[in-house]
Amino acid sequence: MPSEKTIAKKKQIVEALASKIAEATAGVVVDYKGITVAEDTKLRAEMREANVEYFVAKNTLLKLATKDTELAGLSEVLEGTTSVAVCKNDYVAAAKIVAKYAEELGERFNIKAGFADGKVLSVAEVNAFAKLPSREELVASALRGLNAPISGFANVLSANLRGLAVALNAIAEKKSA
Repeated sequence: MPSEKTIAKKKQIVEALASKIAEATAGVVVDYKGITVAEDTKLRAEMREANVEYFVAKNTLLKLATKDTELAGLSEVLEGTTSVAVCKNDYVAAAKIVAKYAEELGERFNIKAGFADGKVLSVAEVNAFAKLPSREELVASALRGLNAPISGFANVLSANLRGLAVALNAIAEKKSA
């Protein structure tokens, strides 16, 4: 029988896990069996750079953290080694990085499931998220779309002014000749 101190500590861990998952916009659950320390270090550095929190979690504690939530369906995949990548402000960052590593490392790093906005995602849906453009790419694309008509209008105006300048120059040359 576990001591009250151990139970209290595990309750804190479950609360912290539940908080991380609840605050996340999206996340991915991964089986990381057999990756090397160098690969894990590289993965964690890339996650930090993208503002993705990556951590290893005990399956039983993760099941308790998602129990009685919309993500209770995650418990079906919580077997073996489990790590979780969560992001608070980007739907695709965690999925992009995890999918890249899953492709590179093969059987040693597998996507188990994912979640976004309180909905459990299948492996196929996580891979679809990974193929979406990032938030920055979408914003840049939208700005290019907004900028195109303005640039076109400016080019038309400057072309008319150039044409007028050429015509006036031609008239001036004709009168001076």
